[in-house]
Amino acid sequence: MNKRYEMDNRVIVRADDVGKVYQEGAMQTPVLQHVSFELRRGETLAIVGASGSGKSTLLHILGGLDTLSHGEVEVDGRKLSSLSDAARGKVRNHSMGFIYQFHHLLPEFTALENVAMPLLIRGESIPAAREEATALLQRVGLGHRLEHRSAELSGGERQRCAIARALVTRPAVVLGDEPTGNLDESNAAQVYQLMLELNREIGTALILVTHDRRLARRMDRTLELVSGVLQPVAAEADVAG
Repeated sequence: MNKRYEMDNRVIVRADDVGKVYQEGAMQTPVLQHVSFELRRGETLAIVGASGSGKSTLLHILGGLDTLSHGEVEVDGRKLSSLSDAARGKVRNHSMGFIYQFHHLLPEFTALENVAMPLLIRGESIPAAREEATALLQRVGLGHRLEHRSAELSGGERQRCAIARALVTRPAVVLGDEPTGNLDESNAAQVYQLMLELNREIGTALILVTHDRRLARRMDRTLELVSGVLQPVAAEADVAG
């Protein structure tokens, strides 16, 4: 764990015996089985696994975007299963940030407007939201692109803009679903380094789903989903990956 946050090592994300089963008629398909772990402030976690192993499903459950079949997820002290849809949305806006493989920027808005939007949804004033968004866009190297729409940005710039949007609310945890999977190797390395730098600066916990074990090794911990079961990655397997 980053030593900077040892004085505040509260648990930000707790998964307790999480399971997910999809049912179609009489057929049941288990996707996640007895998933349990804790993530503390400022800690980084990579989740790896084969395609279809349930990585994205787990991330959606942790983010309150999908329901679980059993168990519990707690984020920043709030048990998600006990909350209404509106309350879960408030937790997402105040305590979580999301970064996806595809940036999901709103094409009709500028980079500045995209990054300011979570703050406006929270109820902050337009001047305050624009000031905070501008500062973070400058931090990720996009100070010269504030008024450009997403179509006018390169792939790496779009993902850096998405990172700024995820972090602008100073969330307790950022959830990333293959956030570098749509980038070339050079841009992927730069974006990954930026995420780790901002994690250290802000103290936001970070959970990344990734297929890239080289990048995963730079996280504090790596866990692997195998047949729906989350388990530690053996050192030998990690080096080989």
